[in-house]
Amino acid sequence: MPVPEYIRTIREKIGTDLLWLPGVAAVVVNDAGEVLLGKRSDFGFWASPAGVLEPGEQPADAILREITEETGVTARIVDLVSILSESPTTYPNGDTSQYLSILFLCHYVSGTAHVADDESTDVGWFDPTDLPDGMPPRQLARIHSALGPRTPPWLASPI
Repeated sequence: MPVPEYIRTIREKIGTDLLWLPGVAAVVVNDAGEVLLGKRSDFGFWASPAGVLEPGEQPADAILREITEETGVTARIVDLVSILSESPTTYPNGDTSQYLSILFLCHYVSGTAHVADDESTDVGWFDPTDLPDGMPPRQLARIHSALGPRTPPWLASPI
């Protein structure tokens, strides 16, 4: 999925300056306990499905849309895992963004995992104890927190 038009319009005004955005991410698990990952086309590392909310879109709708758009998989939400402010990200084109990230645990419903848009170069299911090399700490933390003991959502605190 290309950059949403509303973000492209903002970028025309602010250039590559820091842009604060609402984001969603998911750890999607199948019946075998494997997690769904896509190899990002921009950075080249494996990551869980994620994206930004469209104006007026609900977070739950956004993550289910992102999962399908990126991987061809249909999922259902199991739980809200965390809501936190991520560190800023600078993209290869120089754009800098920071996300309020809403992380969901989801379960596979249907579909065959495949590259479904231009955001990934590969998509696959992985045993959480045997994840691809080079995954960033943020991605590993998402998986560990989503698959860990069920607790109330973790809400990052400034203290």
